[in-house]
Amino acid sequence: MRLTVAAHKHPSNGEVGLTRPLFIAIAITASFTVIEFVGGLISDSLALISDAGHMLTDTLALALTLGAVRLALLPATDARTFGYKRAEILAALANGIALVVITLLIFYEAIVRIINPPEIDAPLMLIIGAAGLGANATAAYLLYDQVASSLNVKGAFLHIVGDFMSSIGVIVGALLIMLFRFRLADPILSILIGLIILYSSFRLVMQSAAILLEAVPSHIKLDDVRRSLREIKGVTDVHDLHVWTLSSGLYALSAHLVVSDQMISDCSGVLAESEDMLKAKFSVSHTTFQIECESCSDRSCIFQPPAKK
Repeated sequence: MRLTVAAHKHPSNGEVGLTRPLFIAIAITASFTVIEFVGGLISDSLALISDAGHMLTDTLALALTLGAVRLALLPATDARTFGYKRAEILAALANGIALVVITLLIFYEAIVRIINPPEIDAPLMLIIGAAGLGANATAAYLLYDQVASSLNVKGAFLHIVGDFMSSIGVIVGALLIMLFRFRLADPILSILIGLIILYSSFRLVMQSAAILLEAVPSHIKLDDVRRSLREIKGVTDVHDLHVWTLSSGLYALSAHLVVSDQMISDCSGVLAESEDMLKAKFSVSHTTFQIECESCSDRSCIFQPPAKK
């Protein structure tokens, strides 16, 4: 006979502190979108106008990030028992895809400029580029501390870093045009910047997709989890083991624990020790266990990966 009991541990998340720096970053990028666009029109600099378009997408990306953060704070409901925490992963994926599209547009524009280099008011381009650099540096500084804890914020941060590097490209290009009349500097630097942005955005898309596909978190090896659970006194076997990411830094696990024949009330110590071990060793904060005194049939474990030969 199989005896079952489930143990749940619900996590908490601290997105509240993100809203203020995101609001400030949005205000900065929105302001310099207008400044760069007007400056590009006055100086006849397509580079500044293109960068203004880039900053507009950054503003929209930050707004998307803020919306996802606010949405993730909504409580769970009977219809959405995990709440809306996956909203930030969807926003991160959208930001990553937007970065890829922006990079392709940068490449296209760079090729056009190589074929037909435009005349540019380099001094005005330099001034606005330097101001944009300072604005992007400020916005990046506001979000830097939160990058490691949120994939969504990482996406927005990468947008700003891309604009920061674009501003450096604008400044370098302006100096080369002013000093050496080297008008090809702008498209060449744009291509180099685009390659860096493309690399970062590709990683962001892959990380977001892995979470949405319920992949095992990159810092966890399933064999290590299984072995650690089997080392707990009273556990004789572990099967139907699943580990996935709910949201950035929020990991969940479910498993069937086969224990030595005993009263259900005596299993509380096994559950508590298992939960404490998983949180301390693997940072798993939401656990669901099914306790069994004998292993279930293979047909009840439809998601279990095939056993290793």
